[in-house]
Amino acid sequence: MPHWKTCRRRSAAIALSVALSCVATTQAQELTPRAYWPAPNGTNALITTYQYTTGDIVTDPSLPITGVDSEINFAQVGWQRFFGLFDRSASLQLNLPYSWGLTEGVVDGVYRSRKTSGVGDVRVRLAVNLRGAPDMDTSDFQALRANPRTIVGASLLIQMPTGDYASDKLINIGANRWAVKPALGAIWPLSQNWLLEAEAGVWLFGDNNDFLGDSRHQDPILSTEIHLVRRIRPGFWASLDANFYVGGRTSVDGIEGADLQRNSRFGATLVWPFKRGQAIRASYSTGIVTETGGNFDSVSLSYVFLWR
Repeated sequence: MPHWKTCRRRSAAIALSVALSCVATTQAQELTPRAYWPAPNGTNALITTYQYTTGDIVTDPSLPITGVDSEINFAQVGWQRFFGLFDRSASLQLNLPYSWGLTEGVVDGVYRSRKTSGVGDVRVRLAVNLRGAPDMDTSDFQALRANPRTIVGASLLIQMPTGDYASDKLINIGANRWAVKPALGAIWPLSQNWLLEAEAGVWLFGDNNDFLGDSRHQDPILSTEIHLVRRIRPGFWASLDANFYVGGRTSVDGIEGADLQRNSRFGATLVWPFKRGQAIRASYSTGIVTETGGNFDSVSLSYVFLWR
């Protein structure tokens, strides 16, 4: 096989793993390995995801519900593009979610349940690598792949209030508020095939001014995560994932709730490229420390199609 075809195939496989790294769940609960690994300019990815979650979770984890037992299905279509920005490698991602499921729980001592289905809040994420990954073509990317180096990046995730929302219902798919998450991330090569990745960010929330006739405010959530990644071959990798998040206490019309989140999750991810420009991503996570909500199990499966 000609050398340029080999390089192109390898770069495509690696970029697949980048695209598959950005499948997310709900806000601070998510685990996203490979979020700052770059790809050659002009790379595009179409990502479809199905996720099944069961346990103590609702579509908005800050709701004042206790004893929750949910089964939530989550589907998402995402598009991601890699490009150069001020001579640095960057990416832009758009995610369009849809969910359906059943949630049961206790509100003010009264048992309630609700089936939901509909469109979720749209997310847009911009990431820029500040160090270690300049604007690159395929050959530059192959050089980085052969000799990994420390990469430092920054990102901004914006969640828009586009999801289905009924002001007279406690449980909704959309949150009816804006939310943003600025974050810093880093990748440290431990060896040719082992990477250590970390991210620290903070979720900042706008107020929901139509919450059962009242106004609901939520404090920021500090979110951190760490990933140990094993690169098996181009595009084929696995990781162990963990996070910790704290904050997010809510108040309704100035009355503060007893819902401070101080939780941690652990999981694993596997990405398998089965055909040129295509791959499958499977992941599982569970709660290991839970102070308020967040004690749930989640399994997801994603398919990605890559082109340039």
